[in-house]
Order: sequence, then structure tokens, then C-alpha cells
Amino acid sequence: MATVLLIGTLDTKGPETAYLRDRVRALGCATLVLDSGILGEAVGIEADFNRRVVAQAAGSDIDALRSAGTRGKAVEEMLKGVRQITLELFNAGRIHGVAALGGAEGSVLAAAAMKVLPVGFPKLIVSPIASGQRKFAPFVGTKDVLVMHSIVDILGLNPISRTIFDSAAAAIAGMAHAYAERIPHTPDKPAIAATMLGNTTKPLMRVRPKVEALGYDFVIFHANGVGGVAMDELIRQGYFSAVLDYTLSEIAGYIAGGFHNGGSNRMDAAAETGLPQLIIPGCLDFMVFAAKHEVPEQFRDRPMYYHNPEFTLVRVTPDEQIRATQHLLTKLNAATGDVSVLVPLGGGSVMDIDGGAFWNPEVNQTCRDILKHGLKPGIAYQEIDAHINEDRFADATFDALAQLLS
Repeated sequence: MATVLLIGTLDTKGPETAYLRDRVRALGCATLVLDSGILGEAVGIEADFNRRVVAQAAGSDIDALRSAGTRGKAVEEMLKGVRQITLELFNAGRIHGVAALGGAEGSVLAAAAMKVLPVGFPKLIVSPIASGQRKFAPFVGTKDVLVMHSIVDILGLNPISRTIFDSAAAAIAGMAHAYAERIPHTPDKPAIAATMLGNTTKPLMRVRPKVEALGYDFVIFHANGVGGVAMDELIRQGYFSAVLDYTLSEIAGYIAGGFHNGGSNRMDAAAETGLPQLIIPGCLDFMVFAAKHEVPEQFRDRPMYYHNPEFTLVRVTPDEQIRATQHLLTKLNAATGDVSVLVPLGGGSVMDIDGGAFWNPEVNQTCRDILKHGLKPGIAYQEIDAHINEDRFADATFDALAQLLS
């Protein structure tokens, strides 16, 4: 029988979690309940893992946490216990899904466990803060967490909350049943990871069937500040045989700002694990913000590109593009595996083209020189007289990738 782990701060969300538990059971799943609360005691429900057990799993004591001085410090410790127990249940094969009803604190505690569970394992958070006004990163991270907006606050049962909770129960029960019945998937062929944005979709669409014809899966990540980071995590887990890092907007975002900030560790996974890398320095020329009127004041005098009603692309300065290239150079020179670099002479993004809003051939030449003369011996460097989105460059990319794989 499929079993769902329910995580909740039962001193404030006890009756609501009990309702969710009963609905999940009515749909044919067993349940386990974990109390992630700190201050009070469980109300209207008995936990299978009470808060004292959870605190002990964190190497602490609930009474000590209650006098920790700040609520944040107590939550930090408690989430260690939530994570530990959840992982133990998963590793033992005792659970097939996890769900939580929570406000800010409860959602953060539950998410701490969900974000260490593997891709494909059912995960669901129902919360009033899961709306368009809040960032989802604290609750989703790089994992496939399903987030449902509760609309009303989670306090009491009423026609609206019951409707939401019924849907949540159906969602997690259905996913848990499917997960429990799923035949474990063993990859029958190796996989290549790649990065892409709308700026680079056309060439990767051309490359994909050719890679697949060689007998590889082609797994593409959206290079939006999360996708590349998720790719790096999966690289460390051994999912891939090589990486085609075609779109490096997350490097530009780290240096200059905007949404697509992949952080300082972006690209370290491939370098440290020795994974073969084909690097295309695409999309190092811009950062990404929301609608034009939401672009921060300090960037509004720069060249911009209207990508769509919700996203505006802003040109990085020459100094920022040069620093992004130097940062890339450092990452490549740290690689322990085979690396090839392929550079498009005609520009590296939709707007980085002769006549385009971001075209700056002098800076592009400077950046090419940084790579050409700075790469350590053994890293192949090649320039192609084409734009990054031209078929000629896509074909050259495939040829270079095939050579790297061979």
C-alpha cells in the first residue's frame, strides 16, 4: 500500500492536517504524520513522529529549542530533524509521497525535507504564501515540488479550505499510488545535459535529434538561475556522460545581477567530476529582469530588449561581460576532464548580432582573446564564422560534441 508522510506544525495546523490525513486514507493510502512544531503541543491529532522525536533526530532537545533565543534558530535546528526522519523513511522504502499544509514556517520546515528527496518522488506543499506575490525558491529550490495556493489561511475547516484540501489529498494520493506501482526506471542509454533559453532554442532543436541518433538521451535545462544549478546537482549524482553548456546566462547573472544568477558554484560539478564539457559562451551579454517598468532604476539607461510582457533583457556593460568571461575562464581551467570551447564569431544571443540592440564587436573580440590566450593547454578552442543561432554553428556544435564523446 502506498504511504504518504504528512508534515505539519500540529500546534497550529493540527485539525487541518487531521482532515488531510483522513482524506488521503479515504483514497486508499496509509499515512504517517510528523509534527514539525516547536512551541505548543499537537492539537486534534496524534503524530507518529512527535516534536520531541524530531528534535532528537536533529541532535537536540525540544525544550532547548524552545529557549534557543530566537524562533529562527529553533526552526533551523528543527528542520534538520524533519529532514533526517524523512530521509530515513524514504531510504527504508516506507513512504511513497510527502505533503504539508503550512504557513511560512511550516512550509519552510516541510520544504527542507522535500528538497533532499530525489526527482520523481511525489512532493506537495499547500500554503497561503504560494502565490504570485512571493518567491518560490525557499519551497522548491531545484526540485520538483508541487506547490498549491491555499487561497485562505490554514486555520479552521470551511467550504473553501475543504475544497482545497480535498484536491491536495487527491493529488498526493494519486501520485503516491503511481509512485508505489512504478517500475524502477533504469536508463537504457547514456544522457547528455545541455543548457538553453529562448535565445538559443533554435540551434538546440537542430542538435537534439542528431545527438539522439548517436544513442544518447538529450536532457535540456532552462538556464534561468535554477536550471543550470539543478543540472549541476544531477551531474554530481552521475546522471550524465557529458554536458553541452550552450547558454551561460547564469554566469552573466552571477556577475551583473538579475533573475538568472546561477551562483558562484555554477559549472563546478562538471569540472570537479571530470565530466566532458563542450562550452559555448552564449548569452554572456545580458541579464534578465521582469517587465520593463520593474527594471531597477540603476539599469534603465542601458540597452534593453523587450523579450515578452513579463521579461526584459538588459545589456551588461563591457566590464561586466569581460568579468563574466574571466569567471568562465577560471571555471574551465579548473576542469579535470576533457573540455572543448566553440565560439560563434557572429554573436552569442538574439540581440548580439550585427545591427542588434546588444551588438558590440569590440567587446566580443576582447572576450574571445581572453579565452583563446587564457585557456590551459589541452583545452580545445575553435571559432566558427557564424551567429550562435545559425544552422552552420549548430552543425559545428554537434560535430564538436561527437568528437568529444568519441
